[in-house]
Amino acid sequence: MRAAVFTGIGQPLEVLDLEPLAPGPSDVVVAVGASGVCHSDLSVHTGGRPLPPPAVLGHEAAGTVVAVGADVRLVQPGDRVVTTFIPACGACFWCIRGESHLCAVAFDVAGTPRATLPDGRQAISYLGLGTFAEQTTVHEASVVKVSTDLPDEQLALLGCGVTTGIGAVLRTAEVRPGDAVAVLGCGGVGQAIVQAAALAGAGRIIAIDPIEWKRAAALTAGATDQLDPTAEGTREAVLALTEGRGVDHAFEVTGLASVVSDALALTRRGGGVVVVGMPRHDAQIAFPAMPFFAEGKRVLVAKYGGAQVRRDIPTAVALAEAGRLDLASLVSARLPIDSVNTALGAIADGEVIRSVLVP
Repeated sequence: MRAAVFTGIGQPLEVLDLEPLAPGPSDVVVAVGASGVCHSDLSVHTGGRPLPPPAVLGHEAAGTVVAVGADVRLVQPGDRVVTTFIPACGACFWCIRGESHLCAVAFDVAGTPRATLPDGRQAISYLGLGTFAEQTTVHEASVVKVSTDLPDEQLALLGCGVTTGIGAVLRTAEVRPGDAVAVLGCGGVGQAIVQAAALAGAGRIIAIDPIEWKRAAALTAGATDQLDPTAEGTREAVLALTEGRGVDHAFEVTGLASVVSDALALTRRGGGVVVVGMPRHDAQIAFPAMPFFAEGKRVLVAKYGGAQVRRDIPTAVALAEAGRLDLASLVSARLPIDSVNTALGAIADGEVIRSVLVP
């Protein structure tokens, strides 16, 4: 099994031949059809998210089940599946409450060794998935069965970015028809937020990103306006577009703590900021307390978009099949596993919405 292995912060990922460990009774072996390259993978590579090496990176994928453990009940060989970077066990306190994005087994699943390196060391899989590989072994709670003819390169994006973006709009913020929305950061997740806001009937969708072609892509995806945050007068421009009030919902999708404060400045009294981007592990968020209090603003966190994956991933598939969700537009490049470092560099430099690795 060839896989891209994280060996240390800032070190190029190494594509190696690994020996998979035997699957356990609750495990599923998946032949990876495609794996999206996400900023979260880049965060591990740069040290923003601590992860002990060696580890197989990748957490946003689609593929086909090739084997299952004796206790697996949710899928069987031949099923097409999407991986979920937070498992949904269905039995813990949070899953029972409809909060599977906070599932209790997530940490246990993430730390399970899954393969042996040529030097004899065992490697874990990032977030229990390790999808930068030809094959991956995962807990059955970490896959969702899908029945569709959509290609794996599109389905893969439902494993993280698209589901997060849709959930942030429809579940966390509960955007309503006519609402004004600002999207700060128009990469893969930001583009999904734009599409979801359009689906929700938002009256004004303001795409804010320093990269011109990403703003243009957001306009194609449904944004009504675009602004360059490096230019002066961003707040004034937003106020002018919203009759002087500010937006109802500002989505922070950069992972930068400072942008949370920027987003708060764009919201109206009683409006809300939705923190979507994953910050560095050592980041601190600070903003003036009195204006925040006096204006009745809210700060919400959209971890995985609050998605309940066994409900929301099939829903996203149905939307895509109906032509109401454009997954194809989010795939900027298809690359082999050997080009994984090129893919990481492209996302770091803002050259793509999503690169997809195809074994």
